Amino acid sequence: MKPLSHRVLKLLAAGDFCSGEALAKSLGVSRAAVWHAVRELTAAGLEVYRVHGRGYRLQQPLSLLDPAEVRRHLGRRAACVTLEILNSVESTNTLALQRAQAGAPSATVIAAEWQTAGRGRQGRAWHAGIGGGLTFSMVWRFAHGAGFLSGLSLAAGVALARGLQTLGVADAGLKWPNDVVWRGRKLAGILIEMQGDALGPGCAVIGIGVNVRLSEAVRSRIDQAAADLESACGRMLDRNVVLALLLTELHSVLEAFARGGFAPLRAEWQRHHAYQDERVSMILPDGRRESGVARGVGEDGALLVATRAGVRRYHSGEISLRPAACATDKVKAGA
Repeated sequence: MKPLSHRVLKLLAAGDFCSGEALAKSLGVSRAAVWHAVRELTAAGLEVYRVHGRGYRLQQPLSLLDPAEVRRHLGRRAACVTLEILNSVESTNTLALQRAQAGAPSATVIAAEWQTAGRGRQGRAWHAGIGGGLTFSMVWRFAHGAGFLSGLSLAAGVALARGLQTLGVADAGLKWPNDVVWRGRKLAGILIEMQGDALGPGCAVIGIGVNVRLSEAVRSRIDQAAADLESACGRMLDRNVVLALLLTELHSVLEAFARGGFAPLRAEWQRHHAYQDERVSMILPDGRRESGVARGVGEDGALLVATRAGVRRYHSGEISLRPAACATDKVKAGA
C-alpha cells in the first residue's frame, strides 16, 4: 500500500463522507492522485462508496492499528513486547524471520495493515482486506531444539481460543494442527517457521492471521468456507483491542510452552477440538488415503486416529475432515 493510500484511508476511517476536493486539499495532492489512491484501496478489497456531490465513504468505519493503543491495552505486558506496526509488507512472517536472523529478542512482533503476499501453510496464500483482518508474527526464542517444539502450532491455537473466549466466541473450535474454525468455517490460521540447530537453541516465528471482518471482495478470493470475528461476536470490534488481547494470551502460552512443551496444554486443546470423535480421512504425502475416528492428540501434538489397525499417530500430510454432515473440509497439515 502506497503511503498516500494509507493517508487517504486514515481520513476515511471514521466512515463519514469526504469529498475528493477536501481530501486533496488536506493531503496537498491533486484530486487525480486521491482517485488513484482510492482505486488502490478498492483493489485491496476495501469497499469504498463514491456518491456524486458528496465524495467517498467507507461501507463501515475501520479501526486502524495504532501502536500506542495496542500498548495501552497490553497493560503490564507492553514492557515485554517489542511491537512494530507497518502500513504494508509482503509477509509479516518473512520480515519477522529476517528480524530474528538479525538477533531480534523473544516477543518481537511485526503486524501489518496490509500484506501483499501473505502466506499460509504449504505455500497457500492468506487473503485479508485492509482493515478487515489481523496479520501479525511473533518471534520466540527457545533453549531447546526442533524436537521439543513439536506441538507449537497447537499451543498457539490454545492462545487464540482463550482470546476468542474473552471476546465472547465460546463455540470456536481448534482444527489440527493450525486452524481455528467457527461453525465449520475457517476463522484464523497459524503458520510456524523455525530457525536454529536441531538440538537447540531454536527460534520460532509464529504467524497469525485472523478474519476480523470479511468483505465480499475478500471472501470471493478465499477457496474454502470462511468466517469472521465480528460475525461470531455479533458486534463491531476495535482491532487494537483484539491484537492486544491475542498478544497477551500468546505471550502467556509461549512462556508455559518454553517451560514444559505442549503436554501441559494438551487437555485444553482437546476441549476445543472441532472434530473430536468424528470420522476423518487422511491423504498422505505419497497419495495414499487412510481413515478413522479422531481421538485427539498426543503429548507431542501428533493427531491420534482410531483405525481398523488400532490407534495411529499422524504428524504430516493433507487431512480432510468429514463430520456427520459429510461436508468435506480440507486443510494442509503438518507437525
